[in-house]
Amino acid sequence: MITAIVLIKTSVDRIPEIAEAVAAIDGVSEVYSVTGSCNLVAMVRVRRHEDLAEVIPGQVNKVPGVTHTETQIAFRTYSQHDLEAAFALGLDE
Repeated sequence: MITAIVLIKTSVDRIPEIAEAVAAIDGVSEVYSVTGSCNLVAMVRVRRHEDLAEVIPGQVNKVPGVTHTETQIAFRTYSQHDLEAAFALGLDE
Protein backbone atom coordinates (compact mmCIF):
# COMPACT_ATOMS: atom_id res chain seq x y z
CA MET A 1 0.00 0.00 0.00
CA ILE A 2 1.34 3.43 -0.94
CA THR A 3 0.46 6.34 1.32
CA ALA A 4 0.55 9.97 0.24
CA ILE A 5 -0.03 12.97 2.47
CA VAL A 6 -1.64 15.75 0.45
CA LEU A 7 -1.49 19.33 1.77
CA ILE A 8 -4.43 21.23 0.28
CA LYS A 9 -5.06 24.97 0.06
CA THR A 10 -8.69 25.89 -0.48
CA SER A 11 -11.17 28.72 -0.65
CA VAL A 12 -11.48 29.55 3.05
CA ASP A 13 -15.23 30.11 2.94
CA ARG A 14 -15.89 26.54 1.69
CA ILE A 15 -13.53 24.38 3.77
CA PRO A 16 -16.19 21.98 5.13
CA GLU A 17 -17.77 21.38 1.72
CA ILE A 18 -14.40 20.90 0.03
CA ALA A 19 -13.26 18.52 2.80
CA GLU A 20 -16.40 16.41 2.33
CA ALA A 21 -15.93 16.31 -1.45
CA VAL A 22 -12.28 15.25 -1.09
CA ALA A 23 -13.16 12.63 1.54
CA ALA A 24 -15.69 11.09 -0.88
CA ILE A 25 -12.97 10.35 -3.47
CA ASP A 26 -12.01 6.68 -3.75
CA GLY A 27 -8.47 6.31 -2.40
CA VAL A 28 -8.78 9.13 0.14
CA SER A 29 -8.92 7.56 3.60
CA GLU A 30 -9.06 10.68 5.80
CA VAL A 31 -9.25 14.44 5.47
CA TYR A 32 -8.23 16.75 8.31
CA SER A 33 -9.02 20.45 8.68
CA VAL A 34 -5.79 21.98 10.01
CA THR A 35 -4.09 25.23 10.95
CA GLY A 36 -1.00 26.56 9.22
CA SER A 37 -0.13 27.20 5.61
CA CYS A 38 -2.68 24.74 4.23
CA ASN A 39 -6.37 24.29 5.06
CA LEU A 40 -6.75 20.54 4.67
CA VAL A 41 -4.56 17.45 4.88
CA ALA A 42 -5.73 14.35 3.02
CA MET A 43 -4.37 10.85 3.46
CA VAL A 44 -4.39 8.95 0.16
CA ARG A 45 -3.79 5.21 0.17
CA VAL A 46 -3.49 3.34 -3.12
CA ARG A 47 -2.00 0.08 -4.37
CA ARG A 48 0.19 1.46 -7.18
CA HIS A 49 2.11 4.69 -7.78
CA GLU A 50 0.17 5.14 -11.00
CA ASP A 51 -3.04 5.31 -8.95
CA LEU A 52 -1.76 8.46 -7.24
CA ALA A 53 -2.03 10.32 -10.55
CA GLU A 54 -5.64 9.25 -10.91
CA VAL A 55 -6.56 10.31 -7.37
CA ILE A 56 -4.57 13.49 -6.71
CA PRO A 57 -4.29 15.50 -9.95
CA GLY A 58 -7.12 13.52 -11.53
CA GLN A 59 -9.70 14.12 -8.81
CA VAL A 60 -8.53 16.03 -5.71
CA ASN A 61 -7.15 18.97 -7.70
CA LYS A 62 -10.39 19.15 -9.68
CA VAL A 63 -12.65 19.63 -6.66
CA PRO A 64 -14.11 23.15 -6.94
CA GLY A 65 -12.40 25.40 -4.38
CA VAL A 66 -9.09 23.50 -4.26
CA THR A 67 -6.48 26.10 -5.21
CA HIS A 68 -3.19 24.26 -4.62
CA THR A 69 -1.87 20.90 -3.47
CA GLU A 70 1.49 19.61 -2.32
CA THR A 71 2.02 15.86 -2.09
CA GLN A 72 4.37 13.99 0.23
CA ILE A 73 4.94 10.26 -0.36
CA ALA A 74 5.49 8.15 2.76
CA PHE A 75 8.54 5.86 2.77
CA ARG A 76 7.50 4.03 5.95
CA THR A 77 4.60 4.12 8.35
CA TYR A 78 5.09 4.25 12.10
CA SER A 79 2.20 4.14 14.53
CA GLN A 80 1.61 3.32 18.16
CA HIS A 81 -0.37 0.27 17.06
CA ASP A 82 2.54 -0.98 14.92
CA LEU A 83 5.03 -0.43 17.75
CA GLU A 84 2.88 -2.28 20.28
CA ALA A 85 2.54 -5.26 17.89
CA ALA A 86 6.30 -5.33 17.22
CA PHE A 87 7.19 -5.33 20.92
CA ALA A 88 4.63 -8.03 21.63
CA LEU A 89 6.15 -10.51 19.17
CA GLY A 90 7.52 -13.60 20.86
CA LEU A 91 6.35 -12.66 24.32
CA ASP A 92 4.57 -15.36 26.25
CA GLU A 93 2.04 -14.16 28.75
